Amino acid sequence: MTRIILAMTFFLLPALAQSQTLALRQQHFHLDKQRLALEGYDPVSYFNGKPAKGKTEFTLSHEGVSYRFSSAANRELFKTNPKKYEPAFGGWCAYAMAKSGEKVDVDPLTFKISNGRLLLFYNRFFTNTLELWNEQKTPENERLAKGDEFWETLLSK
Repeated sequence: MTRIILAMTFFLLPALAQSQTLALRQQHFHLDKQRLALEGYDPVSYFNGKPAKGKTEFTLSHEGVSYRFSSAANRELFKTNPKKYEPAFGGWCAYAMAKSGEKVDVDPLTFKISNGRLLLFYNRFFTNTLELWNEQKTPENERLAKGDEFWETLLSK
């Protein structure tokens, strides 16, 4: 009996941990009601310099978050290294996350690739946080580290 319990624990604990990770990602990532990230933009396309809307037929779910891609090739590229292409801070405004740990909506067309990471920014009502981000005196890597601290804290709740 003890062997059965130990075997079940060995197999169930990783599944439970993965389930919790999926739930946290779905809770904290910037997603629509269908759990779609980036308002349907192709995450790989940002790294080519021009965001493109993804197509329904090229949808992929990664750890509970759905992404759309403009081509099958981009979807396959994403599969090889999802961490590279996923937006930093779950797709929330990088400026707000680095400044105060807040989840602030973004304009998916206001972005920057920094240190190989996709950063998105709020850009509405006469406020473009990408401009504010670029004007700051604090080194960008320090701001990113601060944003990472806030983001990790959010994901642990």
